Amino acid sequence: MSENQDQAAIEMRGVSVGTMRDVSFIVVEDVNWTVLPGEFWVIAGQQHSGKSDFLMLTAGLMSPVRGSCQFFGRDTRTFGEAELAERLRVGLVFAGGQLFNHLTIRENVALPLQYHQNLTPDGAAREVQSLLELMELTPLADVTPANVAANWRQRAALARALILKPEVLLLDNPFRGLGGRHLQWWLRFLDQLWRGHEWSGGRPMTMVVTTDDLSRLTGWQNADRKFALLRDKKLIPLGSWRAVEATNDPVVKELLAVPVGATM
Repeated sequence: MSENQDQAAIEMRGVSVGTMRDVSFIVVEDVNWTVLPGEFWVIAGQQHSGKSDFLMLTAGLMSPVRGSCQFFGRDTRTFGEAELAERLRVGLVFAGGQLFNHLTIRENVALPLQYHQNLTPDGAAREVQSLLELMELTPLADVTPANVAANWRQRAALARALILKPEVLLLDNPFRGLGGRHLQWWLRFLDQLWRGHEWSGGRPMTMVVTTDDLSRLTGWQNADRKFALLRDKKLIPLGSWRAVEATNDPVVKELLAVPVGATM
């Protein structure tokens, strides 16, 4: 990374977040939050707490109602075609994947390369195939998303977000509905990306993950991740996993509770 490691990857000051459908409807307000390069943040919150809209704003897909959001020192309100290179430094995995159903898994993963780097399908093929193999998606490469189980669609959405090798990866509730084997794969793979995966040249990746179920993250107890809570329109820093477990906040306790019949 060319920037000084002390420069924030993401910096919000006095930010109020609207919704994609109605920017005047505030779901999170007065956010003051800094994410340094190489940090891993987990933002927990109940359903409808504003997690998705918060990530959309973080990715520069919408502007703050109030305050400022900067991405590597650039105000996201000014993001346009001239700032495309800056925008492509962040990858976003949407809740539920949001793949294009008229394209195959291979075509979905290749799309960012074709759109942003003007590569032909043949020109993108080698890089796409390498990522499909890494993520165990090769057998499903030529199948459309509607004919692929949700576990694998979510993994394909991750591959699409990674194909341009972003420096920052945002993931909106990626663990919801995953079976135990797939969940463990995700926890392990995201940890490797954060620390510096061979596929990305060993470069550590900055990450922000949202979740409505902290009980699924017990495999991440011992690493230096930072946790925060979205509650009552506020972003509340919690600290380490140990601090999460020690808090008396009723919402955190609810999100830590293992759901009945959960597969771990």
